[in-house]
Amino acid sequence: MSVKLHVITDEQWQHTRTIWDYHQMHHDLSRCDVAIGLGSHDLGVARAAAELYRAGWFPLLVFSGATSPTTAARFPRGEAVHYREHALELGIPDEAILLEPNATNTGQNISLSRQVLAEAGVQPSSVLLISKPYMERRAYATARKAWPEIEVVCASESLELDGYIRSIGDPKLVIDMLVGDLQRVIEYPRLGYAIEQPVPGEVHHAYQALLRAGFDSRLLTS
Repeated sequence: MSVKLHVITDEQWQHTRTIWDYHQMHHDLSRCDVAIGLGSHDLGVARAAAELYRAGWFPLLVFSGATSPTTAARFPRGEAVHYREHALELGIPDEAILLEPNATNTGQNISLSRQVLAEAGVQPSSVLLISKPYMERRAYATARKAWPEIEVVCASESLELDGYIRSIGDPKLVIDMLVGDLQRVIEYPRLGYAIEQPVPGEVHHAYQALLRAGFDSRLLTS
């Protein structure tokens, strides 16, 4: 049985780049009390955490994440566990890592990591959120809702869109994920999961155009 390839036009690539750029917060790095590595399918979170730790941006790291239908095969022992194992291989000392293995969504990544830190006697005033590149804005909006008193700085693996697509290997899937995350940025404040984020007109236009073109496999179902 043949598989139909999804042809992506130049205009759709431009829309994708608009949304990719919007998702990134473009924060200037500053030293934070702790970092939280947000679980996902992307092992680049652990690589970015190791690089940032070695550069001295934080002294203590929480890896957070259980499994999901999209990560169970890739990370059968849980996202946080696999992130920790990779970070140890990259030179982060074991004593610098705390594990939060139960979160199944971004809100839980924040709230359960906060609980793990409290149990370790750590009360931070600033946190470096390390996520997939296209998850920075949603992570920021979620943390500001769930933990409003803390200063939040966002970071991710330093990759351009083309490099990220090569790392995943499926352009259609990456665009679907960018569109799905933008839907969540738009809808989650109404549901009480995150604070509002301004969405410029060109980003709305790109979002609607990609939805009409069928990049919709990662949308909320209800």
